[in-house]
Amino acid sequence: MNALRRTLSLQAAVWAIAGGALAVAPHFVLVSLFGQPPPDDPAWIRLVGIQAVTAAMLMVLVARRIDDLWWWSWAFALMNTAVAVLVLLNATFGLDPGQSSALWWLFTAVAVGFDLALLYGLFVASRQNPLP
Repeated sequence: MNALRRTLSLQAAVWAIAGGALAVAPHFVLVSLFGQPPPDDPAWIRLVGIQAVTAAMLMVLVARRIDDLWWWSWAFALMNTAVAVLVLLNATFGLDPGQSSALWWLFTAVAVGFDLALLYGLFVASRQNPLP
């Protein structure tokens, strides 16, 4: 359970920081830091940032009650898998010529890393505390 708790807590911190930055200053984060084209409508980026902070809050709630709610982490593993596939496909096929891919490859590496850590934690948790 400790591996799952640590993974959820670390992922919550990363998502809260990234989501907060996107919600507060999307142009600075995307254009200035990562060399992405300016968003046409930053409201969508801010919305994603708010959702990332909310997901981080849910991760913290599950991490604090991990002994009883470990299986809820499957929702985060599913979300991570979908995000990892999406950002990998975008990094590979979706960028315009000359557009910086650093952000997308960093995002891919982080998403895959968290996904693997969550799946390992879920495996260990299921062996320690199987579902009835």
